[in-house]
Amino acid sequence: MIDVTRVDQIVDRHGRTRDNLIAILLACQEEFLHLPRPVIEAVAARVQAPVAQVLSIATFFRAFSLKPVGRHRIHVCMGTACHVQGAPRLLEAIGRELGIQRGETTPDMSFSLETVNCLGCCGLAPVITVNTDVHGKLRQTGIPRMLRKYEKDYKPKAH
Repeated sequence: MIDVTRVDQIVDRHGRTRDNLIAILLACQEEFLHLPRPVIEAVAARVQAPVAQVLSIATFFRAFSLKPVGRHRIHVCMGTACHVQGAPRLLEAIGRELGIQRGETTPDMSFSLETVNCLGCCGLAPVITVNTDVHGKLRQTGIPRMLRKYEKDYKPKAH
């Protein structure tokens, strides 16, 4: 059940204007871990925008998800520099550690695993982000240690 009073608080904090839609949607996604239809409709009503406009923003930007995502969103860069430096192996290692594949979320909603085309940090290749944290020059052996930074939600997968 979505608590639309939380949507009201978020919209009030950012301002009830269409100019703030991206910031509002980012805050709503952080609150609800995705943007379900009732949230999109509530945001649209509060900023007096068509639902289609809010939905088009929510589906255009990869930062948004219409389906539930984990509290920690992991993005593995697959740009050329990262790919050459071993990003596919990092993706596999993270998937093994968490027991999920690309595009999936752990059953406890702790982690989601995605790929991106480029994070713009080629000098740090291979690069992943966890939420807003950037982790560069990673190797497969460093994945468990990196995930421990999010210890509260990380439970090592039995191999």
